Amino acid sequence: MDVLEAIASRHSYRGAFRPVKVPREHLRQIVEAALQAPSASNSQTTSYVIVDDPDVLARLAQIVPGSLALGTAPAVLVVLVDRPDPQSEAPDFTAVNYGASVENAMLALTGLGYAALWMEGWKRAPGAVVAVAELVGAPEGMVPTVLVPLGIPEQPVTPREKRPFEERAWWNRYSA
Repeated sequence: MDVLEAIASRHSYRGAFRPVKVPREHLRQIVEAALQAPSASNSQTTSYVIVDDPDVLARLAQIVPGSLALGTAPAVLVVLVDRPDPQSEAPDFTAVNYGASVENAMLALTGLGYAALWMEGWKRAPGAVVAVAELVGAPEGMVPTVLVPLGIPEQPVTPREKRPFEERAWWNRYSA
């Protein structure tokens, strides 16, 4: 699958995954693609913990209950970001950095035939961020921000239709 096909095929998968391990070679390819993403001033503030141990996966699902995808995924990418310095007057590009990185991961995993869910809402659960950080051994100064459960979907899905180009893009000047 070429990159344009991966972009068109990428979708959020919230269903159950088949109980089939994702080969570490594929997980490595996915995260290597993620780490190639651009970052502001080449700051490279995004890191990954790749979870494929069934015991750690089960504990992760207990910390963040209610997600069928997370509860059945044979692998989860835990995206860590450098904690921004609250004293700094420099702009904080953390979200831009990890957004580009996670999108690269999503495109790579789609290209390899997997489905995934980009999860951020889990952070609202009291104590979840600290518990996930402890579970994956995140060092002081790094914060888990995104969870990406991935695998082979149990049910085939198709991406939701996007509004046409003409409704969302213009040449030279906005003209709705």
